[in-house]
Amino acid sequence: MILLRRLLGDVLRRQRQRQGRTLREVSSSARVSLGYLSEVERGQKEASSELLSAICDALDVRMSELMREVSDELALAELAQSAAATEPVPNPVRPMLNSVSVTGVPPERVTIKAPAEAVDVVAA
Repeated sequence: MILLRRLLGDVLRRQRQRQGRTLREVSSSARVSLGYLSEVERGQKEASSELLSAICDALDVRMSELMREVSDELALAELAQSAAATEPVPNPVRPMLNSVSVTGVPPERVTIKAPAEAVDVVAA
């Protein structure tokens, strides 16, 4: 699941770090507690529009620029998520079938059951 607050926090952190500023400097300038700003940057707290405005002012960044960067990050995350969802998941048991030898049983009659601890070969 893509969390908007995490993407927003990542972008805020990058903006601050690009300027070579500390959390303490920005929190003081934005009149936001250091701990709260840290939680926003880590995506643990949802920032209100008033708080975002104060942080953007402190960073001298337009909120529209911040949101555009967040939007770009969101689009990339959605693309990655949809690509991962449509990509076929490889069957980890199938390659093992090639190395298993069961005497007297045709390969199409072999069933592989894979519990968490071991792989059992069962003749059907």
